[in-house]
Amino acid sequence: MKLKKVISLLISLIFLSTCANYKIEKTDHEKEKIYYSSKGFALIYEDDLYNKKVVNKKINNDRLEILHNLLKKNTPIKIINPDNSKFVETKVFRNAKYPKIFNIIISKKIASILDLDINNPYIEIIEVKKNKTFIAKEGNIFEEEKNVAEKAPVNEVKMDDLSKDRNKNKDTKKTDKEKNKKFIIVISNFYYAYSANNLKKELNKSINNANFSVKKINVNKYRLSVGPFKNFNSLKSVYIGLNNLGFEDLNVYRE
Repeated sequence: MKLKKVISLLISLIFLSTCANYKIEKTDHEKEKIYYSSKGFALIYEDDLYNKKVVNKKINNDRLEILHNLLKKNTPIKIINPDNSKFVETKVFRNAKYPKIFNIIISKKIASILDLDINNPYIEIIEVKKNKTFIAKEGNIFEEEKNVAEKAPVNEVKMDDLSKDRNKNKDTKKTDKEKNKKFIIVISNFYYAYSANNLKKELNKSINNANFSVKKINVNKYRLSVGPFKNFNSLKSVYIGLNNLGFEDLNVYRE
């Protein structure tokens, strides 16, 4: 009788041990975190925006401070001006509410460092990964950028040798196409072409004078977008119209 109890106990222990190992194994194979990235327009902070309740939080325009509507406080990010490759590495100061047409709110100091075009403040936002190695696009980084880079959670900062490219393109002028890049609002990607075209027809009924199009990206990917637009002001009404129809977090790209 005692032998039967001992055998039953051993079987139970083996079963529990197997379950425990299975649970640990599942934890070890959790999916990797998807880091945030986005392209769009920045809202440069003014106290008047807060006073008129356009935004619900304040920032200091003399500091490297930003507000974001999705990323949590203290999330490290990199903000890039694609026009000149200048960038700032900082952290989310606060989570805030602001018009959805903007991807981020930045201080005047950040706008100045990035040398943003006030009429078309187009930027790229990348959430910084821990232990990531950054490659600086310019050797003469601003002091503010150096200070932020030192505080950022990175192992090292590598400098690209751009002298070859500079010499190669020294006498090369920008083409008209480069000077006149236009903006595209990407609405969504679809597996089937007919799904993208059906939504395109519905959107044409709701938003007038908008150039919606469907582009084949690959065999199983069809992209519905609208544009091109010459500048920020020309895309504003269409962007807001899409927001009102329930399309949020729209990305804006340059063609």
